[in-house]
Amino acid sequence: MSHFSITAQERAQFGRVAVLFGGSSAERSISLKSGAEVLRGLQQANVDAFGIDLCADGADPLAQLQQAEFDRAFLIMHGRGGEDGTLQGVLEIMAKPYTGSGVMASALGMDKVKCKQIWSAAGLPTPAYVVPDEATDLQQLVEQLGFPMIVKPAHEGSSIGMSKVRSIEALEQAINDAQQFDRAVLVESWISGPEFTIAVLNGKALPVIRLETPHDFYDFDAKYQANDTQYHFDNELTEAQEAELKRLSEQAFEMVGCRGWGRVDVMLDQQRGFQLLEVNTLPGMTDHSLVPMAAREAGISFEELVVTILRGSL
Repeated sequence: MSHFSITAQERAQFGRVAVLFGGSSAERSISLKSGAEVLRGLQQANVDAFGIDLCADGADPLAQLQQAEFDRAFLIMHGRGGEDGTLQGVLEIMAKPYTGSGVMASALGMDKVKCKQIWSAAGLPTPAYVVPDEATDLQQLVEQLGFPMIVKPAHEGSSIGMSKVRSIEALEQAINDAQQFDRAVLVESWISGPEFTIAVLNGKALPVIRLETPHDFYDFDAKYQANDTQYHFDNELTEAQEAELKRLSEQAFEMVGCRGWGRVDVMLDQQRGFQLLEVNTLPGMTDHSLVPMAAREAGISFEELVVTILRGSL
């Protein structure tokens, strides 16, 4: 691929671009890596970009934003505070354009339960689930979902609270464990089958990636931290299945109100077909990340990818 670069006219149109990364969430370390890659990609493409590490050394993020001179922002702050609509709301108040999804879609993408409720209401397939409270009869829950099932905190960023359960005792324990991390807990019927992740760029699905891990339990650790996870473009789907999966991902993205770019995670259940797990409105952009990997497969260089995302803020 030849070196991708924008024109002087487009450079002037973008103005000064602040790449916002870091933050204080559990995903800070990944955001620092993503931010460095995005900044490098934008600068190589001739964009007048600079980085702001929000909350660096306990700095006040609002003061940091007010003191910085910028025309638009490229958001690459993962997790709470950056991915949940909070930062997007601040930029709306400042009247600064930014990349990616707006306040509402960001908040919904971060809340697994609300996201599933929207998909279910729209008739899109997602695993059966219950959000238990004190009044929930666990025996009824078991009859409804059947074993095994997976218990997870409703908000992203804490794979720690996730567990696969095969008995009512384990279920009770898992709900208590998950409540340590989040007030809302999601109990979902277990899907056994391959998992896929689909990057979406400007409403269009990029090539499908099939994820493979030797772990019995497909937690976020297996997916993002482990070194034995494998990523395949040879996804063992028929052409019709692949087209269906892409269409489903685009619909899921649109239904939550996402814009610009993101990633949809889907599993294929032998009986029930494709099942939507979640949408990620601010995925990783490190050299190992899935969105750049899918873009590369589609013939889009990293520089072209970050500029395309930035154009969404115009």
